[in-house]
Amino acid sequence: MRILLSNDDGYLAPGLGQLAASLDGLAGLTELTVVAPERNRSGASNSLTLDRPLNLRQAGNGFYYVNGTPSDCVHLAVTGMLPTQPDMVVSGINFGANMGDDTIYSGTVAAAMEGHLLGVPAIAISLVTHPREEVQHFATAGRVARALVEQFQASPFDFPVLLNVNVPNRPYGDLRGIQVTRLGRRHKAEPAIKSTSPRGETVYWIGAAGPAADAGEGTDFYAVEHGWVSVTPLQIDLTHPAQLADVQAWIRPMRHEGEQLFNG
Repeated sequence: MRILLSNDDGYLAPGLGQLAASLDGLAGLTELTVVAPERNRSGASNSLTLDRPLNLRQAGNGFYYVNGTPSDCVHLAVTGMLPTQPDMVVSGINFGANMGDDTIYSGTVAAAMEGHLLGVPAIAISLVTHPREEVQHFATAGRVARALVEQFQASPFDFPVLLNVNVPNRPYGDLRGIQVTRLGRRHKAEPAIKSTSPRGETVYWIGAAGPAADAGEGTDFYAVEHGWVSVTPLQIDLTHPAQLADVQAWIRPMRHEGEQLFNG
């Protein structure tokens, strides 16, 4: 089995190191390749670098790093660097949650999503922690990641899959288990923070994410809050099927220079 690892916190992030260590020695593993951004690219979402070439370098620990986004890393690895397509992409372990609306902005999820778009089964895994906590249990998330990969080995999906996994920040033995969940929703973000630079320029910091709004039973927020690992299957299709007929009716009367534009 060939596994490609990436993240959005950068190739020096402790979560990435833990993920690689947790999967090393996995039965049946023939290749474990790490391609990650050279610096923290949290919030990069699915962006690709199209205005300049990318550099691929290798660190002393064997990890490869790229001067681009998480999506760049996976795209470059799958379409140009690796001689054979990997059997799975695993992205993480992210420092902090990627639940609800976070998934739209997350570079961790985007790296996994890029693999999914290229036809590779993918998992994004995050540790639900924050800097104020004294201990970050990356080893717990690493054991969860290994268990999920082992399950994939034993029973691979027969359809494309993209899983978003969030692990409570607690010792492995304190986890209650795994729940399959849907994404919750947050309130709107906190206001941007206005400040002044040393040069006297007005600058803004993006405000913190808002609190959970839709966090009831069955959501990723609820599962993690109650000690469960949350596993949410994601899809790429952004089409809003329920609005197709409404938008069709709205478009139908449109005319330009007397000619009807819509013939559907």
